[in-house]
Amino acid sequence: MHNKQGSEALIRAEDISLRIGGRSILDRVSLQIRAGEAVSLIGPNGAGKTTLVRILLGLMSAESGNVHRRTGLRIGYMPQKLEIEATLPLTVERFLQLPGRRMDRDREAALDVVRIGHLRGQSMKSLSGGETQRVLLARALGQKPDLLVLDEPAQGVDVGGQTELYTLINEIRQQQGCGVLMISHDLHLVMAQTDEVICLNHHICCHGKPEDVSHDPSYLELFGRKGAEALAVYTHRHNHQHGIDGDVLGKKHD
Repeated sequence: MHNKQGSEALIRAEDISLRIGGRSILDRVSLQIRAGEAVSLIGPNGAGKTTLVRILLGLMSAESGNVHRRTGLRIGYMPQKLEIEATLPLTVERFLQLPGRRMDRDREAALDVVRIGHLRGQSMKSLSGGETQRVLLARALGQKPDLLVLDEPAQGVDVGGQTELYTLINEIRQQQGCGVLMISHDLHLVMAQTDEVICLNHHICCHGKPEDVSHDPSYLELFGRKGAEALAVYTHRHNHQHGIDGDVLGKKHD
């Protein structure tokens, strides 16, 4: 699948399969991502999305199949959630320096790219959900990645803030030319900001452009017809802007 002509793939997985405890977690899954391309991996909880990402990142091994990464590929990874000890006095700046690195220009610039430069001295435990996710995104961008891998990037953010976050990710992709792999369980949140959707439920149920996948029988079987109807809800034009956590900031002017 994904036999697109053009530049070399940043990463390509071929027939990835994995069984754990006699249960099939992934069954002959193939995908590839090129520079500047956004691919969204969607599916219900327990579908194998995070396991597939760990295999792509080299953190787990597949039972069979192959992963090919472009030589010298730099990957920025944004995990699904962050667990920080509540009593740990950790500022945003110090968090971005972990483990023991200096706050270099790339990390400084990443804070500004995600529009939270003003939070560098804030305690991590005092941040809102949307602010925390932007810190994690800044940390991934500090790697100057060719490929951004984002596992449920809008976790803990309300709907308005989610829309703004996905728009920001799309802007970063266009400005920096990196490939993006986003893992989600909500097609309606990613469909306006992605080139291709892969619907995973241990195997690839369907794939293609978001508007096509939303009407695919396999997708409808997993998510119901409300999933298809969500396209109309989430791709309408807004006449206002939201802040990091979804608060309305003011109206847009055409």
